[in-house]
Amino acid sequence: MTAEAPIVLIVEDDARAREALGELLVAHGMRVAVYVSAEEYARAATPTVPACLLLDVELPGINGLDLQAELTGADHPPIVFLTGHGDIPSSVRAIRHGAVDFLTKPCSDTALMAAIEAALAQDRRIRAERAELERLRARYAMLTPRERQVLPLIVSGLLNKQAAAELKLSEVTLQVHKRNVLRKMGADSLADLVRIALWLRIPVTHSRRGKREA
Repeated sequence: MTAEAPIVLIVEDDARAREALGELLVAHGMRVAVYVSAEEYARAATPTVPACLLLDVELPGINGLDLQAELTGADHPPIVFLTGHGDIPSSVRAIRHGAVDFLTKPCSDTALMAAIEAALAQDRRIRAERAELERLRARYAMLTPRERQVLPLIVSGLLNKQAAAELKLSEVTLQVHKRNVLRKMGADSLADLVRIALWLRIPVTHSRRGKREA
């Protein structure tokens, strides 16, 4: 097991349950961190590797569902609930708020590991998307002020001559800026640049529309 191995964060107040879960997860090549309460978990550092939060509902102090609500919008691992006190309203609430799964004890090892793997896969995807977004933001920061003016115009569908007119540039100068934008943003095509602009939420505003050039 390496430091890059995924980690499962267990919030469970029952010592025997924590031990059994820990042994199962370690046997599957995962690292484990255990917490006896929501408050103890809240004080812990956010993992830097793919992670899953395995959360009980009935906990001392803040219960698992309330902890999930407090984590809404925060940077936290995907949640799998594992509880001996499950009911339909609780499971519906958990899933509506983004839980990957809501399992009740006793639960088979197969079902539990499938839920955890699904949560880890989701976390890996989120981390990859976040890293890509940061990479694109860094590329966007390399654009000159003029190139930042050109980018929304060329992805809006304007013809080169129309975009040039918007900025009071010659068409040749506009094309130079366009090539620079494509290169700096790492876009292989105009369609690729459009997707990047959408991802970065770059506003597209202009006064005239034309057919998109090939």
